[in-house]
Amino acid sequence: MPGILLDTSGYSAFRRGHSGVLREIQEADGIIITPVVLGELRAGFLMGRRAERNKTDLEAFLSSPRVRVADIDSETAERYAVILVDLRKAGTHIPTNDIWIAASAMQHGLRVVTTDEHYKKVRQVVVAFHAP
Repeated sequence: MPGILLDTSGYSAFRRGHSGVLREIQEADGIIITPVVLGELRAGFLMGRRAERNKTDLEAFLSSPRVRVADIDSETAERYAVILVDLRKAGTHIPTNDIWIAASAMQHGLRVVTTDEHYKKVRQVVVAFHAP
């Protein structure tokens, strides 16, 4: 199976042992995380009671040779603009961070693995939605 882009909810579902997300991760050739996802996760860790444990678990996940953090660059920004304009024309709003995540998926030709349904509204990406 080709690579996947794991969004914040997808990573959280993986950590909770969600069977569908675990299967996606096990079968993927590679796993991409974006700096946006890392920021959301780390902010969540800081607000939680298990910050150090969560940080250690994330670092272990990121150390896998199958996991890579994708850069956000001018090409990502171009895709962000396309997605944002398309959503606005449709009268659809999703969180800004998720548009950046979708833009990275579009840029790298990856499926977004998520438990957030609003990614289904982004016509430019393929979504592997898993109910929470």
